[in-house]
Amino acid sequence: MSKAIIYCGVLCSLAFLLFLGSTGLVDETEPLFAEAGKGMFLTGDWITPYYNGETRFDKPPLIYWGMAIAFHLFGVNTWGVRLPSALGAIVLTFVSFYTVLRFHKSSNSAWLVPAILSFNFYSLAWGRTGVSDMLLSAGMGCGLLCFFTGYAEASQRKTTLSLWQFPSLWYSLSAVSLALAVLAKGPVGVVLPGLIILAFLLYVGKCKTVVGEMGIIWLTVIFSVIAVPWFVLISQRHSDYIETFFGYHNVQRFTEVVSNHPGPWYYYFIVLLILFIPWSLYLPGAIANTEFWRRRFWSQQSPPEQLPLFAVIWVIAIFVFFSIASTKLPSYILPLIPAASILISLYWGEAKYSTSMLISIIINLIFVFVLAIAFWLSPRFIDVDVAVADLPQILATSGIPVLAGLIWFVCGLSLIFLLIRKQWRWIIWSNIITFIFFFLFVLIPTTFLMDTVRQYPLRNLANSIVEFKQPAEEILMLGFRKPSLVFYSGNNLKFFRTSNSFTDYWETLQQDSVDSVLIVTYIDRLENFYLNQKNYEILDQQAIYLLLRVDVD
Repeated sequence: MSKAIIYCGVLCSLAFLLFLGSTGLVDETEPLFAEAGKGMFLTGDWITPYYNGETRFDKPPLIYWGMAIAFHLFGVNTWGVRLPSALGAIVLTFVSFYTVLRFHKSSNSAWLVPAILSFNFYSLAWGRTGVSDMLLSAGMGCGLLCFFTGYAEASQRKTTLSLWQFPSLWYSLSAVSLALAVLAKGPVGVVLPGLIILAFLLYVGKCKTVVGEMGIIWLTVIFSVIAVPWFVLISQRHSDYIETFFGYHNVQRFTEVVSNHPGPWYYYFIVLLILFIPWSLYLPGAIANTEFWRRRFWSQQSPPEQLPLFAVIWVIAIFVFFSIASTKLPSYILPLIPAASILISLYWGEAKYSTSMLISIIINLIFVFVLAIAFWLSPRFIDVDVAVADLPQILATSGIPVLAGLIWFVCGLSLIFLLIRKQWRWIIWSNIITFIFFFLFVLIPTTFLMDTVRQYPLRNLANSIVEFKQPAEEILMLGFRKPSLVFYSGNNLKFFRTSNSFTDYWETLQQDSVDSVLIVTYIDRLENFYLNQKNYEILDQQAIYLLLRVDVD
């Protein structure tokens, strides 16, 4: 067990802790969470999250609480912003590893779980970013896996079927985890896991028995004690909270397109293929390998042997649920990644030759060479970036695209060699080792490069705001929205994307006899917002960003 802990700990440290706080916050979403967490830390108000002087009801408080605690321990910095997500990813990886190690007959499968679950674009992106998605995924994932452990354990002992009996440790941990999932992102944190558990129990014909042995009443008490109080307190303090959060950010996101995030019915097929590559190439084969449609077969298996079926229902339920939803974002299906990783690990743990596996390997081989070419030529296909006009040249000069192409090209050669030698088991490890190298020598350097050319100028501008701002001056941002300036400058900003909204506000400032304001804008926005017709002073310029003091006449 000590070797397993060390192995999993090393992989998680590389994936989620290495250089975690070495780059600045990424606009636009991450600074919104960071500023709300900083507000809780500075004010001591652990009930109401605020951003830029306004209430932020988008998400429940768990991510903000995690950040505030990290700020208390490590100071206000990017490390503290991202640490809750990283810890959530680490805990989820350990619990997934433990579950497969305990209940699956092949130890080879278990050792694949931490590598596949840690090293994919989904986990790396949201496990290293200060937003609430990974905490939701961790809460849901741990809750479902703890339920399965309790379910598998209960089958090995006699229990008195009573709704009032106190639940086992694992069932209790499941309730705690799902309560934290609700505090991370709302009702979806318990609704979806509940549907998955119910569908699984109905499928194997164990619903009545398991509900009777779970101690459902006490589980409800445990869940409610953790999940409910904050929602009661915030609703008492802010009468519009229920309508804003439950109505707009939950029901309306499911039934209508919100914030201009639509998507066709096949949206998540494409997203999962790309963000879970190369493991997504083996997911169809892994699902088919379970033969989940053989209901009689699975109902006759012992509970510990039903883990593959449980994972299949988990994946399908989340995928279908969010495919039906009107609003679509890549992060929505993040909670299915643990189950998908488990399925692929089980599939490869036995590494037996089959037609479906051979087809998957060949597709894997083709995709690897496509990736090599795509990364090699990537500077040619990068869209024009207003903030960094010469980004393609910067990226090409860095040598990163060539290195990325080389890494995947070598992976392709290794796959050909292993395929010829019929070394099936090493094919998956070749992908894993390649992805780790890709992460260390391509993704990490790319984040540093992008931080330098995109976010570093804004942090410098934030320092200038602190230096030049007079007590009565407001700060306006024209033509774009960069919330990181709020976090780094410690000042509230007013954002104006259009000249009309700015003109209306300017007239208000004139009526209030304001002397001057600070304005942050692009160089090429001076004319768009008629600033070239006003009396202004350039206080600082960072890349294309200008900090102006403008007289209000």
